[in-house]
Amino acid sequence: MSQPVFGHVGSYRPGDTFRNRIALAFSGLHRPRRAGVCGTQQMGAESIVLAGQYEDDEFGEEEICYAGNGGRDAKSGHQITDQVASGTNLALLKSQETGLPIRVLRKVPAEDDGPDVYRYEGLYQIVDSSFGPGKSGFQVFVFRLRPII
Repeated sequence: MSQPVFGHVGSYRPGDTFRNRIALAFSGLHRPRRAGVCGTQQMGAESIVLAGQYEDDEFGEEEICYAGNGGRDAKSGHQITDQVASGTNLALLKSQETGLPIRVLRKVPAEDDGPDVYRYEGLYQIVDSSFGPGKSGFQVFVFRLRPII
């Protein structure tokens, strides 16, 4: 496993697109091929992917609300149980504590009407988090991220 990188990777910059999760992994921007968070609870999160899988995710120009991991039904995408403070949720909480930058990637429609692509949105910082009822009524972590300018 390669060393964690908190910040930009190589010459990749915001706006760069990647055709799939394998291309993202090879780039080093987001190494896991499936997981939405790359990081550890000891060091924090290096990168996250918003792929439209969690109903409590919201992407805005000024701020992102990123739902924590767990409790989601794989088929429907709806929250069916409470999330717990473990794994990548602890990595995100650690990032809030350290203030280290997190690379944000987002699944977006391709410009040429082809399959969706993953776009590098840039570096963000977790400015706040909460644990409470989400849209389905189950307890979820929500992390508020703002771009680092």
